[in-house]
Amino acid sequence: MAEFSARDPSQPAFWDERFAAGFTPWEAAVVPSEFGRWLDEAGPGAGARVLIPGCGAAYEVAALAARGCDVLAIDYSAVAVDRARIKLGAELGRRVMLADFFAFEAAPFDWIYERAFLAALPPRMWSAWAERCGRVLRPGGGLVGFFFVDEVAPEPRRGPPFAITSVELRGLLGVAFDQIADHAVAPAESAPVFAGRERWQCWRRR
Repeated sequence: MAEFSARDPSQPAFWDERFAAGFTPWEAAVVPSEFGRWLDEAGPGAGARVLIPGCGAAYEVAALAARGCDVLAIDYSAVAVDRARIKLGAELGRRVMLADFFAFEAAPFDWIYERAFLAALPPRMWSAWAERCGRVLRPGGGLVGFFFVDEVAPEPRRGPPFAITSVELRGLLGVAFDQIADHAVAPAESAPVFAGRERWQCWRRR
């Protein structure tokens, strides 16, 4: 088991240490099947602006770029960004930026793709996350992806990953979003740390 000195997941140093050590159990290391189905059935069209916050290795960037999307993947771990750029190559790597989701300047996006970012945030940051999602999405834009939902999440919450209940998630997003899709993700399609407790959801910004 790797030993780490950084203990606060709200700080970049926490994630820098883990990416540098290759300790990334939250990553499935593939583009998820559920994501591919969404792209084929209801995904963004060419020219749509898509944001991937807390992108990590940014596996989905290539698939979105191939559809003609204007995709931007951000992470505030410099190690994660460097890793993603190497994996994606020079051309696609330009779509990955070192930035803080809560502070970077950006024009409104059509979509935000969620993949383990909310689960990486301590619960004290959830309200700020929901408010920020509403601010960076245009009206009618979509928040879509994988949510780590556990209806019997123990107290105090331990993580990352930090599980959220469906009631908590509706409370966070219901102020500015309408839910338009929600179903369980097959355990075999999740990284083991999320298996059996992931849901694919889509929320539409009012």
